[in-house]
Amino acid sequence: MKRYGTFAAAVTLALSLILMSAQFSQANAKVPKILEFDTMVGNPQAFTGAQNPIRGVNGGGLPWVIGSSHGELKVDGKLEITVQGLVFAAGPNIGRNTVANFRAIVSCLKSDGSVQNILTEPFPATLGAASEGGGNARIETTVALPTPCIAPIIFVTSPNGAWFATTGY
Repeated sequence: MKRYGTFAAAVTLALSLILMSAQFSQANAKVPKILEFDTMVGNPQAFTGAQNPIRGVNGGGLPWVIGSSHGELKVDGKLEITVQGLVFAAGPNIGRNTVANFRAIVSCLKSDGSVQNILTEPFPATLGAASEGGGNARIETTVALPTPCIAPIIFVTSPNGAWFATTGY
């Protein structure tokens, strides 16, 4: 009887460990990334306003430059973007950010070839000169992506959706 009790306890322990391992694996499963980037490009003069929209997204009214950026978009729609020094490249506020909130647009091509642009809610941006920390923002949200989301482009925009920076180099 003692032998059976030891065997039953060992089997119970093994099954418990297997179940806990499966639950731990599911809880920590990684969500695949669609896009990961370490660069963005500011809006150059040729893309300001409506003169050369990208996937239907107009540029801001003046050129912008960006210091640094990184971000990622995951299959479940989780979007994270960090920008530093996103400021005007021309005009009366050159080198400064005067926009209190940025937004992001995730642009996807859908399987039928059409474009779907998804605009996020506003996120706070620091005001002032880039040299003093102006133009910094962290965007963290989840968007509803089409399936599939082909060739995604990420934009950082004004509150009205005009782009200041986009993925690229």
